[in-house]
Amino acid sequence: MASANAPAAEHTLAVLTLLARHATPLAAATISRELGLPRSSTYHLLKVLTSRGFVIHLPEEKRYGLGVAAFELGSAYTRHAPLQRLARPVLTRLADGTGHNAHLGVLHGKDVIYVIEERVAGRPSLVSDVGVRLPASLTATGLAILAALPAAQVRALFPSTDAFVQRHGTGPRSLSTLRLLLTQTRARGYAVEEGFVTAGMDSVAAAVLDHSGHPVAAVAVTAPEELLTPELRTDLATQARRAAEEISRRIGHRGQPPTAAARTRVGP
Repeated sequence: MASANAPAAEHTLAVLTLLARHATPLAAATISRELGLPRSSTYHLLKVLTSRGFVIHLPEEKRYGLGVAAFELGSAYTRHAPLQRLARPVLTRLADGTGHNAHLGVLHGKDVIYVIEERVAGRPSLVSDVGVRLPASLTATGLAILAALPAAQVRALFPSTDAFVQRHGTGPRSLSTLRLLLTQTRARGYAVEEGFVTAGMDSVAAAVLDHSGHPVAAVAVTAPEELLTPELRTDLATQARRAAEEISRRIGHRGQPPTAAARTRVGP
C-alpha cells in the first residue's frame, strides 16, 4: 500500500522492484495488475521512468524492462561496499566476544573470497586474509553459503569430481559427499569445517541472507582444534549465527531463519 505522504514515490519504487524481480520485461497491463495501479497511472510512471533512463521500452514486444540508470544505481551500491561497511562492526564484536578470529566471505564461482578478517591477539594466524580465495567446498564459510543455495545451482558449480580440490587430502571429493555435508549443515543450522583448510584449525559458520533470502555471504569463527570442546563449538556456532542474522537484518532481510526441515527440502 502506498504511503499517504508520498504515494508517487511508493508507486515508482514498486514498479522498479517488480521489474527487478522478473527475469524478463513485463507488459504495462501486467505491471498495472500486479501492483493494483490504474492503467493511466502505470503508463504515466513508466513514461517518466523511461525518460530518466530507469526503464526501457521495447516497442516490438510492448514490454518494459530496467534501464541503464537502474544498472548504474546497482553499480554504485556495489562500489560503496555496503556489505563490508555494515558487517565490520558486527564482526569486530564477534571476535571480541568469542576471543577467536572471525571472518566474512562471499561466494565467487565455486570459491570463497574473504572480505573481512578480524584477528584476535595471541591467536594463530590464518590463511583466510582479506582478498584470499579458497575452495568453497573446504571452508565453513563456503559450506554455509552452499547449504542455502538451490540444489541445481550447487550441481552447476560442482558438475564432476574435477571441480573438487583438497589442500591436505581431506574434504569432499564428489557431489554426493558434498551433499551429505550440506544436509548436515542445514540440519544443525550452521556449517562445520574440521582441518580441511589448515590442519589443527576448525571453523563454524552461518550464512548471511539478503532481502530475498538469498545467501550473499557467511560469518565464520575459527579456533584451534585442541580448544574446541563440544560446548565451546556450540557456543561459537550460536554467536556466529547471531552475527549472521544481525548482518542479514542490516542488509534488508526480514524473514526468519528457515527451519531444518525447510532447509533440507530446498538444498541438495
